[in-house]
Amino acid sequence: MRGLGATAVLLEHMTYRFLPDVRPTWFNLGNYGVLVFFLVSGYIIPASLERRGDVRAFWIGRVFRLYPLYILTIAVVLAMTPIQPLRKNINLIGHITMLTEVTGSWAFTEPMWTLSYEMVFYLLVTALFVVGVHRRSGLFALSFALLSVLVAFTMPPRGLLTGPVVPVIVLGVILAGLGGVLFGSKWIRTAGAFVLGALAIVLIVVGSRVPWQGAMVLGVMFTGTVIYRWERGEGSGIWPVLGVTFLICLTPFMKPVTVNGMANLMTVALVGGTFWLFYALRDRRIPYALAWLGLVSYSVYMLHMPLLRLFVFMVGDPRRFPPLVQLGMGLGVFAAICGVSWLTYRFVELPMQRLGRRLAKGRPPVLTPARERITIT
Repeated sequence: MRGLGATAVLLEHMTYRFLPDVRPTWFNLGNYGVLVFFLVSGYIIPASLERRGDVRAFWIGRVFRLYPLYILTIAVVLAMTPIQPLRKNINLIGHITMLTEVTGSWAFTEPMWTLSYEMVFYLLVTALFVVGVHRRSGLFALSFALLSVLVAFTMPPRGLLTGPVVPVIVLGVILAGLGGVLFGSKWIRTAGAFVLGALAIVLIVVGSRVPWQGAMVLGVMFTGTVIYRWERGEGSGIWPVLGVTFLICLTPFMKPVTVNGMANLMTVALVGGTFWLFYALRDRRIPYALAWLGLVSYSVYMLHMPLLRLFVFMVGDPRRFPPLVQLGMGLGVFAAICGVSWLTYRFVELPMQRLGRRLAKGRPPVLTPARERITIT
């Protein structure tokens, strides 16, 4: 599913440059891709944390999973500045936390905006896990979906957290909260968890560049967690999924936002249909091409925009060529991006993931209060 999501985002950006007339208008291809990513993350990330039962190992794994390629992508964008000027209002401190989208800074490349919500989700899931209320996923999913509707009609259309000082403050709060969770005593860990949870909610409500969208994303991610708990026979069942679906489709029908109501409805329906299709086929062998695409999906997602810009710089606007030539060029670019992504997966992502796993195994675990009681007993 991650492979499909990355491919959808890639095709969305490619159709601005190749065969723009074939881009679908009845749903949003790019939104489909990122919502697939968010739904899968919501399903996988809490499972990963709870399976380990160790907050420190979880964060070591996340850092070594995301940051190496993230740093490489920034380096590629910086290397391309002679042919492609940097976006304005880029804050380096904001990039340390990956929270550019919720702290008023532009990212080095467009797809990085979704990493901000991934990081907010990690902070929130960590806080809920440490406090011991992480299994109330249905309540959180519905709350954030409802919050997205309320924010759409009560908040300005742009985030309120702007200026160069905001990322510095956010970094300090994260270091204090996460430091307390990872290295403090029982009560300090609890206090650190509350700090991280409060920060995550503030960033979503008043920091998101598109405020209703930020809360909507968290609603989608917790919906993935609801499905995970339903599968395990935990939580309040599957019914919150219906409530979240209704709420995240409501705002675009009631208020002009970044995507119109019918296109948003069809996009959400396709995301849900894709998830349930693969869920139904979870015990069957996945075709090798899809599995391979899933492995390189993060590289495809992060690197495709710099590579597309490099191609346009070298060749010019592809839209000036006949459609058949555009199609051939587009297929070639798609293959090249996949090839480069395999190389970065093989020589950057995979070694760093292995290093992260080794480091996580070599550290003493940070147990939750519940596991501490079990150990004492």
